[in-house]
Amino acid sequence: MESPSLRVYEKLRQSLGEFVGVVGFQSLASRALTLARPEAPSLSAARVTSDGSLQGLGEIETQIDMDKDRAGEGGIILIARLLGLLRSFLGEALTLSLLRNAWPSEAFDDRNSVHGRKA
Repeated sequence: MESPSLRVYEKLRQSLGEFVGVVGFQSLASRALTLARPEAPSLSAARVTSDGSLQGLGEIETQIDMDKDRAGEGGIILIARLLGLLRSFLGEALTLSLLRNAWPSEAFDDRNSVHGRKA
């Protein structure tokens, strides 16, 4: 069974790969993983492959002897770092647009944080 974090990661990889290319996504994901590891040492076994896919996260999250409350924490931190990098490099508006494209049926907060009002 694939973990929720891995499903989100793969959806982002497919969607963002179209926008930034395989190498661009691989670079971004590798940096996000590097940033996430100090907060989630369980990610030390995870790695980003040359095509941008993630290896090792699903095995970490599904270990039976792991505390169930913390099982998905590493994946969540990784996704948060990946989205944070996107926001830093592309800006909030373009990041939200890319997320809406990946998940068209989901509602995202589209407030303009600079002006504090809805766009």
